[in-house]
Amino acid sequence: MDRLSNTVRPYAWGSITAIPELLGVAPTGEPQAEMWMGAHPGAPSRLTRTAGTEQPLTDIIAADPERELGPATVEKFGPRLPFLLKLLAAGAPLSLQVHPDLTQAKKGYEDEERRSVPIDAPHRTYKDANHKPELVCALTPFEGLCGFRRPTEAAEAMAALGVDSLKPYVDLLGAHPEEAALREVLTAILTADPAEMAETVTEAAAAAERLGGAHAPYARIAHHFPGDPGVIAAMLLNHVQLQPGEALFLGAGVPHAYLGGLGVEIMANSDNVLRCGLTPKHIDVPELLDIVRFEATDPGILRPEASPSGEELYETPVDEFRLSRYDLSPGAAPVDLTRSAPQILLCTAGAPRVGTLDLAPGGSVFVSADESVEASGTGTLFRATVVA
Repeated sequence: MDRLSNTVRPYAWGSITAIPELLGVAPTGEPQAEMWMGAHPGAPSRLTRTAGTEQPLTDIIAADPERELGPATVEKFGPRLPFLLKLLAAGAPLSLQVHPDLTQAKKGYEDEERRSVPIDAPHRTYKDANHKPELVCALTPFEGLCGFRRPTEAAEAMAALGVDSLKPYVDLLGAHPEEAALREVLTAILTADPAEMAETVTEAAAAAERLGGAHAPYARIAHHFPGDPGVIAAMLLNHVQLQPGEALFLGAGVPHAYLGGLGVEIMANSDNVLRCGLTPKHIDVPELLDIVRFEATDPGILRPEASPSGEELYETPVDEFRLSRYDLSPGAAPVDLTRSAPQILLCTAGAPRVGTLDLAPGGSVFVSADESVEASGTGTLFRATVVA
């Protein structure tokens, strides 16, 4: 196994303190949003296989995929690590977004390749041909928006603000069946005159601040994104608050945004994001409306299922990743983590020992397929791998 050296991404929405506090280092004064663990080409983890020579995990895997990933993983997903693990620290809202399913991603990627849209162009929508289901597990109280709520609930939230320019949306939400109502209102919000929408957002934010309670999140969002139509779109979604250890799974087409908190996030190894708002970045409204699933959903807070081995598993319907957790106790027998698939092990608390390596919070290791590995000591260890 190999200790990983990981990149922290300084996105503007990142917390200044959350990741440094976990790592036990001084803050830099700049946002620290995500620490990436894996083999994404944008910021691959690094490790040392030969004395004094640090190499990207992408290169290690490319040199011998079957040894590092195992034959079954290569056959199923190809010669690349199919998941990306992150520490995510939101100090401000992330963009309101959705991800495509696998068919949509392949079609969109091939279309933009055919039209020779540069991969780094600001208006490029599909960075790769893969889908991006994801799971976030809270390490601290964690707040987000996830999936559409019932149109009647959204209408009540808007109506309570007493803003005249929201009345057409309230009427639409009550006049049509669920799918049509949600589609028409989101379309109207995203295609509204920008100046008129900015005024609506200003009035709605002021009313939300006066009302407080369930409306308070919209005032906070508007503080970060004044005039952004995503503030109104957010009223269509479920507001979710996770406690440490609870998780959310986000499948294709489900609109969502993280608003604040520290968590462990795992996803298929993709960078395909279609944005609805709360961002200065490109919004492709027609493509977005093809991707979004216009159906009210229960956000479905996940809690881990414990097994006799002590593994606590977060069940999801995808094969590219499998996230579980171990709470290790002093004096307990070592836990055998050997698996015929690649693994990344991440410490989030305590001082567990993995093989011959001692980990501190934020420390992580890559374990090749079929490599013998045990964990012992005290602390919390997250295990990222694939479904065998």
